Amino acid sequence: MSVDHYENFPVGSVLLPRRLRKPIHAIYHFARTADDYADEGEFSDEQRIEALIGLKKELDLIDEGKKPKTELMNQLLDNAIVPFSLPLKPFYDLLSAFCQDVSTKRYEHFGDLIDYCRRSANPIGTLLLHLYGVTDKRQFAMSDAICTSLQLINFWQDVAVDWQKQRVYIPQEDLQRFNVSEEEIAQGKAQFNFQNLMRFECDRTHKMLLSGSPLGLALKGRIGFELRMIVLGGQRILYKLDQNKYNMFEHRPVLQFKDWCSILKRAFLKK
Repeated sequence: MSVDHYENFPVGSVLLPRRLRKPIHAIYHFARTADDYADEGEFSDEQRIEALIGLKKELDLIDEGKKPKTELMNQLLDNAIVPFSLPLKPFYDLLSAFCQDVSTKRYEHFGDLIDYCRRSANPIGTLLLHLYGVTDKRQFAMSDAICTSLQLINFWQDVAVDWQKQRVYIPQEDLQRFNVSEEEIAQGKAQFNFQNLMRFECDRTHKMLLSGSPLGLALKGRIGFELRMIVLGGQRILYKLDQNKYNMFEHRPVLQFKDWCSILKRAFLKK
């Protein structure tokens, strides 16, 4: 997950309680560092995997009750894991997804992509809920739906960007179903079949996002307000994709000032 994958998540913003800003920053820095190992710079796949294994070994030390060796992991331990009794599985899941980023460039089935999202996006929501002391399993399930949806939305708006990284997140079975070739993606053509394909992907992503949206009302205070903003932001990106006929090759949808004004108003009014 690059920084773009995290752009829909709060990173110690002013909307969050002060007591949660340090742990959220620590979690974010862990995830960003791991992502940089997997995706940034001029390194071989072997070097990337080796760096990620190094982070896993640091997690193993924490799991064994020992002190990690790096400042990054000590900050994570002291500011997040210990004071909030955070589970380690979400961190291991993130590392698993980052390792997969190095080796996997295509996904045959939608279920394969969902499994990736389960490890690349859902852990962030899980950790945030733990920080807020949430214990309701239904709320964790709604969080998973939101996080997976946001990850998928990022994939759909970044089809052209990911192609430059030799990655195609659109499931191969869907490309075949809608008779869209990777050559069309390479040429940056949003033709009729491609538009139908992306409409299909965005429609089911929107349904998934809506299935998790009640969490924004269930959670009170600032986290509920920020979560409503996050969901509305995802919906707005999907709307922009549709309005642009899914031509993210020429116009990658982004949220502008007027979009944020509308999102703030609707989140405040709980609409």
